[in-house]
Order: sequence, then structure tokens, then C-alpha cells
Amino acid sequence: MTTETISTVRKSASGYDLGPLTTAERDRLAARLDPEERRVLLDHGTERPFCGALLDNHERGMYVCRLCGLPLFKSGEKFESGTGWPSFFAPLDSEHVREIRDSTYGMVRTEIRCARCDSHLGHVFPDGPPPTGNRYCMNSVALEFVPEGQAVPAA
Repeated sequence: MTTETISTVRKSASGYDLGPLTTAERDRLAARLDPEERRVLLDHGTERPFCGALLDNHERGMYVCRLCGLPLFKSGEKFESGTGWPSFFAPLDSEHVREIRDSTYGMVRTEIRCARCDSHLGHVFPDGPPPTGNRYCMNSVALEFVPEGQAVPAA
């Protein structure tokens, strides 16, 4: 069997499957995305500031990858950055996000991608609050919110 038909299981320190998705799994999950979600997650776009559905969400729970459901951020790490995008000072587990050097648009930034499905989530900047000093500036359409007490959706 090839990696196109079977995914590799690799667990993060927090116990979640980080095995990469097969092409077939990724295509199946991408089929349910709307055009804006596809533009951001798959084409590395950015939603307009102050328009995301999760910007003003103050409920307790977890933010997961919209494409594959990997838990990415807890509500306790969310803060009001004033930038127009949901911002977090740390991921739930550092193994759940990948950092990629991004030099588009004449600037150098660090892109954040989902470690399991490689979807574009947003960027991280070194101007956040303590204790990390980081601001993970995420696109609302790249995330799905799961209220505390509800199960994380299966991919």
C-alpha cells in the first residue's frame, strides 16, 4: 500500500494524531469547504480584518482546524489584540502547528499551518502578551470552535 491510501499515525505529546492526511483524505475534507474557506486554508489567503465570526467569541472551549479537526488553541490563550483577527498567545500543543518562513508582500513573517493537514491558519508575530510574547493571528474561517464539554469533531 502507498501513502496515498494509508496514513501514518504519529501522536503529539498531548495525545492527538499528527499523521499526515493522504491525498484522498485531504480531498474528501476539502470538498466540504466553502469558497472563502478554500481560499484561506488551501490557497494561503487572509480574510478581511474585523469580519471573522470567531473574533468576538468569548466562550470557553477549543479552536480546531476547520479542515481536519486537529485541536489548535484553547479559549484561555485567546486575547483581544485589536488587529481584527482572533489572536492567541500560545497553541494548545506546539507540535500541532508548523511555522513556515513567509516572505510574500515585501515583508518577512512566520506563517502558521496545521501540522496534520498543512492548511494555512494565519501568522505569528513577536508582539503578544506574556507569558510567551507571541501573537498567533489566525483567520476565523481556518478555525472551528468547539464549546467546552463537546467532543472534538472527527476528521
